[in-house]
Amino acid sequence: MSLSINDVAPDFEAETTEGPISLHDYIGDGWGILFSHPKDFTPVCTTELGTMAKLKPEFDRRNCKIIGLSVDPVHNHKEWSKDIADVTGTAPNYPMIGDTDLAVAKLYGMLPADEPGTSEGRTAMTNATVRSVFVVGPDKRIKLILTYPMSTGRNFDEILRVLDSLQMTAEKKLATPADWRPGEDAIIVPAVSDEDAKGLFPDGWKTLKPYLRLVPTSK
Repeated sequence: MSLSINDVAPDFEAETTEGPISLHDYIGDGWGILFSHPKDFTPVCTTELGTMAKLKPEFDRRNCKIIGLSVDPVHNHKEWSKDIADVTGTAPNYPMIGDTDLAVAKLYGMLPADEPGTSEGRTAMTNATVRSVFVVGPDKRIKLILTYPMSTGRNFDEILRVLDSLQMTAEKKLATPADWRPGEDAIIVPAVSDEDAKGLFPDGWKTLKPYLRLVPTSK
């Protein structure tokens, strides 16, 4: 199925390295990130999984749960974790889904719905499209979709930056300009009238254009 921003993130139950998990229950009333990998024991993904493990306290601080996915079996993930720890110094400290029947990959549009077979015998190249990031909000709707080629490691600092922006929009009705970083000025969303903005931002704002109003933010 094809998914877009603001679609409800399809719920599912799956076996993981931390036991059976339902996605919606796992996320609870917070935020969630589902990030996928085409195959275990692949070089770029090895570095990514360790990087995400090191950054987990930052995601925890933002009330955001992490869950990984690879189409290989859970017992392979556990073996792979040893390599990840050796290479990066940190083993995955979040659940990893074993999607051996390709069900979650198909549900999230990373493989065609009519893709035959299981994970058995598949290669990283045949799973090349299973290389995405989905950010899910407390309303269980998809807020961000990113898909990367296998040769390009994901920038998890950027994912943290986007999460900060999304949470600020949800909580403070602020959008973020190009290259925004926490602590820099943000944009009052156009849906907020000047009258309503007076209550939300009593210290005022800088108007560059009638539709572009900037307010300072704290880091």
